[in-house]
Amino acid sequence: MILTVTLNAAIDRTLAVPNFRLGNRHRSVEARTFAGGKGVNVARALKHLGRPVIATGLAGGETGSQILERLAEESILNDFTRIEGESRTNLAVVDPTSGEQTEINERGPEVRAEEVDRFIEKLLYLAQGANLCVLAGSVPPGLDAGVYARLIGELRRLDVPAILDTDGEPMRLGLRAEPAVVAPNVDEAEEAVGHEFNDADDVALGLAGLLEMGAREAVVTREAGCVAIVTEDGGRHRYEVQIEPLEPVSGVGSGDCFLAGYVAARYEGLSAGECLANGVACGAESTQHFGAGTLDPDAVARLLPRVEVRELDVPAGVS
Repeated sequence: MILTVTLNAAIDRTLAVPNFRLGNRHRSVEARTFAGGKGVNVARALKHLGRPVIATGLAGGETGSQILERLAEESILNDFTRIEGESRTNLAVVDPTSGEQTEINERGPEVRAEEVDRFIEKLLYLAQGANLCVLAGSVPPGLDAGVYARLIGELRRLDVPAILDTDGEPMRLGLRAEPAVVAPNVDEAEEAVGHEFNDADDVALGLAGLLEMGAREAVVTREAGCVAIVTEDGGRHRYEVQIEPLEPVSGVGSGDCFLAGYVAARYEGLSAGECLANGVACGAESTQHFGAGTLDPDAVARLLPRVEVRELDVPAGVS
């Protein structure tokens, strides 16, 4: 199976508000409420794609109960560790007239050390039957920023590849633990390596930087697709994968659907290029839906032929 870890799970509420302007009074024309957090969104998308997945993480208070209830309603297998603190609620406002989206995310609950220890015990039990583990999203306040690094080390002892998607200090410390794959978006990657990606050379150097920081493979998502340096057939390969952007209904969670598509293909043992292409198709298709982690696998299959996969030279010095 595939495991997804969400340390900062949430109830995500998305509103469609035409002609949204700050400071004005508006009425929404559509509203959706889901269990959320990046790992939960990835699990939802994997469920749509028909892959065996269990979502785990931390959930607390009445909001935590709502998260677990909604996961059960969607038939998403889950095994969360209950904590005393109250899980967060997030709000996203999507303007269908412009395609712009505004997100307001709460910080999340305080988590005690003994609660983390209980969660890690559960994770290691679940990981005994896992092929891959996705570690995704922010870290609740007060939780050690090195928690992902700790989880990656524990998973490695069980020979379970860890795929990391986070930002800030948890990303930097997590990279030192040598995850199998790191998969940030452009902003998160720029923050990690300490420079902006203004052109193709900057992007290549950024990917190389993520590898130097510890990742075994690096994938950076962007609006039209992704760029990556991966290991295949005993050597390094660099890919640029893109698709003509679709007119979006909502872009909320498209990166999570990319990650789910990539992981789903990797789970099936497909080639690196096929994994990246599947991720790009899933990310693009998800923009046609209102609600993070939602996609149509039949529509993904129709999009796949439109995905362009190019192999580029690997930067000098990348071993």
